[in-house]
Amino acid sequence: MTCKNCSTDLVSESDYCYSCGGKVIRNRLTVKNLFEYFTETYFNYDNKFLQTIVSLFKKPEEVVDTYVNGTRKKYIDPISFLAISFTLSGIYLFFFQDKMQEVMSFSNFNTYQQQEKLNQAIFNLTFEYNSFLYLIIIPALAVISWIVFLDKKYNFTEHVIIYLYSMSFTSIVSSLLSILSLLLFPKNYMVSITVTFLFMFGFHFMLLKRLFALTIKQLAIKTLLFLPLFFVFYLASSIAIILLVILTGDISFKDLIPQK
Repeated sequence: MTCKNCSTDLVSESDYCYSCGGKVIRNRLTVKNLFEYFTETYFNYDNKFLQTIVSLFKKPEEVVDTYVNGTRKKYIDPISFLAISFTLSGIYLFFFQDKMQEVMSFSNFNTYQQQEKLNQAIFNLTFEYNSFLYLIIIPALAVISWIVFLDKKYNFTEHVIIYLYSMSFTSIVSSLLSILSLLLFPKNYMVSITVTFLFMFGFHFMLLKRLFALTIKQLAIKTLLFLPLFFVFYLASSIAIILLVILTGDISFKDLIPQK
């Protein structure tokens, strides 16, 4: 018998490959064993995914420092964590996009027709390329954070690790909260969006405060340094998104000109 993952020769009684550690699978896929594999992988008590989620709630700085300092087995690695967040947000968008468009219909707002059309085009673009936008936001935040905390202990790559964990975590929590809100309180969905944004900002404030051992005063100063840089990124990304919706043909330059 050989390992199906690395082709190492194994004895017939082996349950795991001694070379790559892969589990020996003897049964064909069924709904039952697929469900068992999924629950074992993601929901058993000593699973790294659950440990990472719980630790990011309690001591997020420990998750980041553990990985940065070289301990790579205790928590799920940041790339895999990001992939899980993409999967969950993708499922959420696939099943609930129509419901979200209904709840967030821009026709409910007192705006010009051109503004309504632009808002809808931006909405469609951001949802269609949600994962790609995250891949842009994370290094951008890392650049800003690296500049603001230039005198501190993390290099640029380590700042990327910080935001891989933090943005993935807030994305997972936000997706779960949004699903619950749409299922249970669809009329209050805009309230849940506000709550998730507050959670996202609050979590990052707490994480950065703990990572860099900042006082409240120091955190306020760093925030004042962070905001102008983030505004520049936000302005540049907003212009880029408007140009993209024009290039994709969803709107034209004429749509941006208010009618008399």
